Amino acid sequence: MGEQPIFSTRAHVFQIDPNTKKNWVPTSKHAVTVSYFFDSTRNVYRIISLDGSKAIINSTITPNMTFTKTSQKFGQWADSRANTVYGLGFSSESLLVKFAEKFAEFKEAARVAKEKSQEKMELSSTPSQESAPGDLLSPLTPESINGTDEDRVTPEPPPPPPAEARAEPSQNALLFTHSSSSTSINKHWEAELEALKGNNAKLTAALLESTANVKQWKQQLAAYQDEAERLHKRVTELECVSGQTTVIKSQKTELNRTIEELELDLRAKEEELEQLKEEVQSAHEFQSHRDSLTQKLQDTETRNQTLEAQLSDLEQRLEGSQLEREAFRTSLRSLLELLDTKIFELTELRDTLAKLIEGS
Repeated sequence: MGEQPIFSTRAHVFQIDPNTKKNWVPTSKHAVTVSYFFDSTRNVYRIISLDGSKAIINSTITPNMTFTKTSQKFGQWADSRANTVYGLGFSSESLLVKFAEKFAEFKEAARVAKEKSQEKMELSSTPSQESAPGDLLSPLTPESINGTDEDRVTPEPPPPPPAEARAEPSQNALLFTHSSSSTSINKHWEAELEALKGNNAKLTAALLESTANVKQWKQQLAAYQDEAERLHKRVTELECVSGQTTVIKSQKTELNRTIEELELDLRAKEEELEQLKEEVQSAHEFQSHRDSLTQKLQDTETRNQTLEAQLSDLEQRLEGSQLEREAFRTSLRSLLELLDTKIFELTELRDTLAKLIEGS
């Protein structure tokens, strides 16, 4: 039957910024259809979403994937094959819960399918290993498969029979022709020739057996490569979540945006402070040149007192600006949360209006 959709929903699609690995980048302008597909031929589950003719999600579900709900209407999962993290924003919590349940269900089905395929591979490889003749040592034996990792990864094809074994019968036949005058010698060489033919047949059979086993060794090599890929994916996922939880990362993304805005305000404040310092310095220089030499000491003391008062005032203003920055950061955080809620509500309202328009 090929690949068929088995569950669909609608959501806003996001991907993690590949440069910063912190910020979310929207890949769809509005809510799109996100579907689970099942390939009955390969026993593979995939998550696919299209925005027009462009595939914005094409993620194969593996047993080591995890879908995490980071808020009441948002969830995400990491795909190491695509080297990205996908995020979905739903219009309601019930849709998010349903999608997460389906993810866990199909993840378990993928794990069971993988275990069954490994069992079939082991069963198919066992008879060929047991049927190897005990009195012959083929160029590649099952011990080389069960040996070191290097032997498992790079099995070499069985070499051809030795050239001496192939050339010897012709040489013996030559000797047999030259020694035709003696009957006993002829019988001896005939027996020797038959023995060589038997050995050649055994070597040929061992060569055929080794050639037949190459396919099974390749299958085992593919299984080892899949296991290595699985471990690599696991390491990638652990790197994504090391040191921080997913919830903290999403909150940190919002805080980074707020901090960037506050840093711009802080730079403006610092520039204003520098201008004030320059004005104070200019006033000091102007007064020092204007005053006469006799009043220079008094003016200097007066300016020192003025500067101390200004410095104290600047310190108080700087402290006040820091308190204002903290209050501004708190208000921005609450505004961002309110804005996020309003965006999802507006999206839901837009979808509802779109459905009403289509229905009418």
